[in-house]
Amino acid sequence: MGRQRGPEAERRRPWFVRNMSASRARGATSDPGHGGRRRAWVELLAGRVKRQQLGPEGEQKVRGSAVRLLRSHLNLGDLVLEVDGPPREPLCLRRLIDCDGPGAHTDLSSSLIGSALRDQAARLGVPAAVLSSQVVASGLVQVCEADAGPPPKVLMMPDQRKKLSSLFEIAQNLLAQSMFSRLSFCQELWKVQNSLLLEAVWHLHVQNIVSLQELLESHADSQAVVAWLSRDLRLLCEQTEAPCQHADVARAMLSDFVQMLVLRGFQKNVDVRGTVEPEWMSQVAVAVLERMLASALEALAAGIQEGSAAHKAVSCWFSVFSGHMYRSIISTESPKRFFCHTLTQILTYKPVLKVSDAVQMQREWSFARTPPLLSGLYRRLFVILSPEELVGCLQEVLETREVNWQHVLSCVSTLVICLPDAQQLVNGWVSRLLAHAFESCDLDSMVLAFLVARQAALEGPAAFPSYAAWFQAAFGSARGYHSCSKKALVFLFKFLSDLVPFEAPRYLQVHVLHPPLVPSKYRALLTDYVALARTRLADLKVSIENMGLYEDLSSAGDVTEPHRQTSQDVEKAIMVFEHTGKIPAAVLEASIFRRSYYLSHFLPALLTPRVLPRVPDSRAVLIESLRRAEKIPPSLYSTYRQACSTVREKPEDAASRREVEPSCAEEPLGLLTTALRELRASVTDPTQHDALSAQMAVISEQLRSALGLSEDDSDVEGAPVQLSVRAPELQPWEQRVVDLLLTSFCQNLMAASSVAPPDRQGPWAAHFVRTLCRRRLLPALLSRLCQLLRHQGPSLSASHVVGLAALAVHLGESRSALPEVHVRPPTPARGLPVPELFDILLPCRTQESSALCLKFCTAAISYSLCKFSSQSRDILYSCLSPGLIKKFQFIVFRWFSEARDPPSWEDPASSPWRPLCLPSADWRRAALCLWKQRTSRELLQREGLRLTYRDWLQLELEIQPEVDSLSDTERRDFHQWAIHQHFLPAPSATGGCDGDLEVACATLVDVLMDFCQSSRSYDHSENSDLVVGGCTGNRDIFSRLQEMAADLEQGPAPLGHAAPRGHFLFGVFCRRLQALARGWDVASRLQRQRELLMCKRILLGLPPSVLVGSPRLEQLAAPDCNDFFHLVNSELRNFSHDGALTHDITAHFFRGLLNACSRSRDPSLAADLTLTACQTQCPLLLTSALLWWPHLEPELHHRWRRCSQSPLPAELRRLQEAQHFAASVLSPLAAPSTPGPAWLCAAALHFVIRRAGKESIRQELGQLDGQGEELLVFLFFFSLMGLLSSHLTPQAVGSLKALDVCAEVLGCLQRKRISWLPLFQLTEADAGLGRTLLRLAPDHQVRLLPVAFYSLLSYFDKDALLQEDAFLHVAVNMYLKLVGLFVAGETGAVWTPAHGGELQAQGDPVSLITNARLFLLQSIPRCPKRSFSDVAEVTPTCSPCCLVFKSPSLFTVRVLNTFGKTGTRRPALGLSPGPGCVFGGHWAARAQHTGFLAAAGRECGL
Repeated sequence: MGRQRGPEAERRRPWFVRNMSASRARGATSDPGHGGRRRAWVELLAGRVKRQQLGPEGEQKVRGSAVRLLRSHLNLGDLVLEVDGPPREPLCLRRLIDCDGPGAHTDLSSSLIGSALRDQAARLGVPAAVLSSQVVASGLVQVCEADAGPPPKVLMMPDQRKKLSSLFEIAQNLLAQSMFSRLSFCQELWKVQNSLLLEAVWHLHVQNIVSLQELLESHADSQAVVAWLSRDLRLLCEQTEAPCQHADVARAMLSDFVQMLVLRGFQKNVDVRGTVEPEWMSQVAVAVLERMLASALEALAAGIQEGSAAHKAVSCWFSVFSGHMYRSIISTESPKRFFCHTLTQILTYKPVLKVSDAVQMQREWSFARTPPLLSGLYRRLFVILSPEELVGCLQEVLETREVNWQHVLSCVSTLVICLPDAQQLVNGWVSRLLAHAFESCDLDSMVLAFLVARQAALEGPAAFPSYAAWFQAAFGSARGYHSCSKKALVFLFKFLSDLVPFEAPRYLQVHVLHPPLVPSKYRALLTDYVALARTRLADLKVSIENMGLYEDLSSAGDVTEPHRQTSQDVEKAIMVFEHTGKIPAAVLEASIFRRSYYLSHFLPALLTPRVLPRVPDSRAVLIESLRRAEKIPPSLYSTYRQACSTVREKPEDAASRREVEPSCAEEPLGLLTTALRELRASVTDPTQHDALSAQMAVISEQLRSALGLSEDDSDVEGAPVQLSVRAPELQPWEQRVVDLLLTSFCQNLMAASSVAPPDRQGPWAAHFVRTLCRRRLLPALLSRLCQLLRHQGPSLSASHVVGLAALAVHLGESRSALPEVHVRPPTPARGLPVPELFDILLPCRTQESSALCLKFCTAAISYSLCKFSSQSRDILYSCLSPGLIKKFQFIVFRWFSEARDPPSWEDPASSPWRPLCLPSADWRRAALCLWKQRTSRELLQREGLRLTYRDWLQLELEIQPEVDSLSDTERRDFHQWAIHQHFLPAPSATGGCDGDLEVACATLVDVLMDFCQSSRSYDHSENSDLVVGGCTGNRDIFSRLQEMAADLEQGPAPLGHAAPRGHFLFGVFCRRLQALARGWDVASRLQRQRELLMCKRILLGLPPSVLVGSPRLEQLAAPDCNDFFHLVNSELRNFSHDGALTHDITAHFFRGLLNACSRSRDPSLAADLTLTACQTQCPLLLTSALLWWPHLEPELHHRWRRCSQSPLPAELRRLQEAQHFAASVLSPLAAPSTPGPAWLCAAALHFVIRRAGKESIRQELGQLDGQGEELLVFLFFFSLMGLLSSHLTPQAVGSLKALDVCAEVLGCLQRKRISWLPLFQLTEADAGLGRTLLRLAPDHQVRLLPVAFYSLLSYFDKDALLQEDAFLHVAVNMYLKLVGLFVAGETGAVWTPAHGGELQAQGDPVSLITNARLFLLQSIPRCPKRSFSDVAEVTPTCSPCCLVFKSPSLFTVRVLNTFGKTGTRRPALGLSPGPGCVFGGHWAARAQHTGFLAAAGRECGL
């Protein structure tokens, strides 16, 4: 086929093909065509096109000659590889060759190749089937060899697949004509196995030409078969993980091959119909799987590099152990036997390590150090095998085989980590091993018990008790395994002694410090072992005496030096003493059994000389208790007391040499105070500015000593600072240090400012602040600032405010070196730069807080302008928080009316810094002075620092009116100025609205909703006035919104005849709702519900005309309600209850409708047009009106009489009539005919029945005879929605009553033979009433229709249902959706604790699904065959089936067809989870209720 073949390939071709090829070659060379060129068939016939047509006899003669010509020159090898081209090209050839009638026109391969093979077989004297097999095999080899890529390969190229497909079509036709021998075909393939591609073999298997099992069984040499298949499977794994376009084909191949090998190699019942002995095929399959696993383990042992080809190949092979790959054969026991065999092979792979090696090296085999591929393989094995089976397999292998200890112990670690019940199982296993070991003195069991216990303990106390705890529990009591006899004791200590040369020091320490309990008469055994262990520890240079009291013995890590543990031991002992009031047991034990460590390490650390407190602290009381208990030598105690006195007397001796107050030098804090005082002298003396750095170094050292900081604590980089704004916490000692530092900074700043302005004070302040920004000191500093500014602000003096403001500026200067601050409530936890923290610490809610904020902002801005006056503006801007600058503008605008006038640029105004440093600072004058300063005006006009309209709204919303500095009148005047005079006319580039009132309203609504959703709106007093969303301070701003909305309503109409735009409010709502995450989880629904609640409250606070646009006077048009209809259908509908909106929004809509209609030329027509549009576009508004009709009707009548003297519009009268009809049904009088749409009357009747609360409505339903079938069907729909609403609403107490109503309506439908199943088949694609009904119910209730369907199971008329064609489709669909809801956890909303005992009578979700499954199993065999025609379309869109099975449609079709064809009842099916179940823990329990699917799948052979 266009490729040169070598001599070997030519030799492998059949002799008859070679002869024909040679004949063809000779014919080609002897062809006298143009220059030796072979002429095409079309050219040969070109000259004969215009010949006269022959008669019947001549035509038959020509046809026969042509056929003989073709048969004599036909090459079968090339013929079977021909690929059909365009349909017009072979027409001439078909007409010439086809002599068998018109049927062959559709199958050229069948007629041509079949006859050619029969003729050739007849001439050669061989059977046609054998010849056909040889020809197809030769063609297959040619296709495999057509790829010019480098070997080895197992996958084909696209053109090869195309040729192979054509070849297999011919083979299948030959099979259908019984002209193909599978055995001969297999034998031919084995002759050329080195040229055979594995993908070709897979296609043979998949297309049922020759199965892989047949091909393997046809080979006599099992070793050759194993080698060939193993080699190709390894290549397949490598190419599967390689980035190529054939990855899907490779994965499918691997899956099919592995399934076949597992099924044939590990089946229990062998198929006796095989052509060879079944054991042979089983041995081959097992050998292939073993060889693949061995090669993977060998690669792991060699240390493959992640990302390499070998690593990818091993990962690919290990992926075949995923449970989903065996779902089609999971009903058999083959996968489980395969997994057990695999685990055994892993555990016994190359057992070269001895037990002594395992004892020494097992800490290197923990879960964390196990190669991820191997631990991943273990986890996959654990999915199929139960924990008990795993432990049993481990125990069996360890008892009967030589094992690889690394694999065994790493498997134990993985078992302990990954399985929740592993601790109990391993404990039980180890206990059994110990019991058996001491019963029979079995050394193997003893070794295994210790190795397993130690390995499990390596994974930490969360997975298994520490080794020390396990050893004490096993041997530290009289009930231990060793206490039964002397023989057991000797056995134990002999075992422990044999382990000593190989033990890690940590285990020896455990054995010595927590020795086994031994009777006194056998004490010598323990003494000998302890002596041996101590000698070994001494050889390892580990002292048992110098070990810490509370040193962790659970790990097997290296032993630390004793001095590192001593301070921790003292602190731990003091802490235990504080809690118990007694000397810790560990201290008492150490004083007896570990006297060397106790005397030489512990007591010296405890008795460190110090200044004794006047009131004894915990350390002093512990020391005194030990002295009374005679645990402290008298000489040591006397030395301690004398040293404490010396420490106390040293300052008194030095008083004459240093002029320092004794109180300041008593403690390290005194030294820090002295250093800070000396700094103050340097700050005020300009001649000593050069010595500031040295003085700051002294302060830094004293600060480190006072706080006990380490040398590397000066680095401030690290984890973010966690700060609680509402309740900042500091340790008393930290607060003392921070207060001392802050007081010193403020005093130094005021002292320095009295001498020179900030720009001439030198760098002392920046150095001081950098000293405060230590890693351990910064959290305490920020917490103290939070306490002072947010909680104690009004009590701060002027100097404190000025000093803290300057501190904030220098913190901003160092912002790049400071960590972020995570602020907890009221602000959500998020990372903030330290300067922006002050924006949160200085709110503007009350008069007091606003005053403090103004002082702080004035001081900070003034200081920064003065400090950095000679530096670049970028440094100035980076030091200040934009929020503080905006708050300064906000408060100045509010408090000073003169600041609202345009600024005067003539007076540059002097710096306000000097007045602030005076004792009696005039903050109002300083703020106005700063406001008028040219430099500050330039700062305030900078982008990002300018107060915008949105910023102003956010700050104004935080104001609490009851404690505001402005009166109500002043506040309203300020709002009017800010909105209409300042921000509304300002350009948008500067934060204004460009004069657009609609933009101003939209921004206000957006900010208002953001504020109400934020936690800031709830951080106010409990008595604050609440208006929208439970937030305070917004009533006046909301009033401004109402005023602006009214101005917009009264504004001029748009010019021209262009369609008016929708109301701006709906644009804001739509944008915000689209930004929210959509989902059925509780968090998403609550967030959206809260947003919609805000939208609704804002709409209710505005004129009702917002909901209904005004019709234009020049034409008879309905008001524009499209925006509101969209909001109702897309959002409000999903939070409606029982098919209706709340009364407030319903009444608001009808008020707006009548108001809009009153401005129309024909009010009645406008109302009728709008309500008619409601029937199709927003039917929920009409059902809401019916629900609230008793409350709406008086108001509607009154409003209509005010705008028109005519009767109510026809559509309103229709609602009124529907209400009267519903009331008449429940009255003794005969019910009139339905006055309008059946669904509208059904809704009215549903609401009346619900309000009536009757126990039974059977009599009322009887009055509906003759009213039409649709009325009952729609009434049933509303009853279903009412049933689901009663379940979902926590306050609902009538779920049983709602169920009774549904049952009675259903019974009425069934008695009248009215089909109600279409209600459970509604989709958005349905036209007319189907879409209308879906717009009447929330989406989550529609999703819960399966719950309602099967809740009514006991009320079904099963015999009648079975005769409906749609029943099986609906029942299966509802069951699958019910399982999906249960697996997703959505049925939990139906069965809530709020319903108490009501739902207990209906059962829980488990019972509902169980009953549904049994109902289906009983009903499917009784369904007529026509019911199965449309069931296949159910499962492709159903997620629950996809969760459990890989091919849902195939599964359901086969399940249902199987039950439908048999017509018999199947036996009860189990509840075992499906093979593809991906759930764990409590999800596994849910997945068990897919047992119907799994069991039915097993019965159908899936």
